[in-house]
Amino acid sequence: MKIVLGSAYWPNIQYLYYVLNADSICIDLHEHYQKQSYRNRTKILSSNRELSLSIPVKNWDEHAPVKDIEISYAEDWQKQHWRSITSAYKNSPYFDFLEDELRSFYDREYKFLHEYNTEQLKWIIRAFRLKKEISYSDAYIEDGTFIDLREEIHPKKEIKDSHLKELLEKPYYQTFSDKMGFVPNPSVLDLIFNEGIKGYQYLID
Repeated sequence: MKIVLGSAYWPNIQYLYYVLNADSICIDLHEHYQKQSYRNRTKILSSNRELSLSIPVKNWDEHAPVKDIEISYAEDWQKQHWRSITSAYKNSPYFDFLEDELRSFYDREYKFLHEYNTEQLKWIIRAFRLKKEISYSDAYIEDGTFIDLREEIHPKKEIKDSHLKELLEKPYYQTFSDKMGFVPNPSVLDLIFNEGIKGYQYLID
């Protein structure tokens, strides 16, 4: 299976499923940047609710490609995001093992959003001990041999694949499930903090 994905900030578990199952993976950096998408936001689970974390970006043209989107540091969002992540997951089983590595993403400033997202995806692949090669587009991808998932993985869209939807609703341990019940398809951070480096096996039938 050949897939094309959008760049994503700490992508969700649906995104990880496609990375796991694809033979060829390409991230399109030349698509038009989309507001209110996973390009610059992620969803974690706090003590009593789902929490959306968004990276502010600098002013951009309506048709700007993802590769040109710059991160704004006018406000200290890195401190806010890390504080939220720590509050949500400090009591999870694997937080102490992963804290130092993940904190580095909130100590360093990246100029471009796609660079930041790329380093996170590389970290996820290493952390789960996966053998996956990711390529990045040098033009907008219109190749019909790819399964196009750029629009499918979106905060406002329901999952169409019934098998995948059923798989993502299968519970794994979540820190606040006693208060909230099981919440499907949050950020990959939720899976790895709660299930560790073998967490990807949750997505294997």
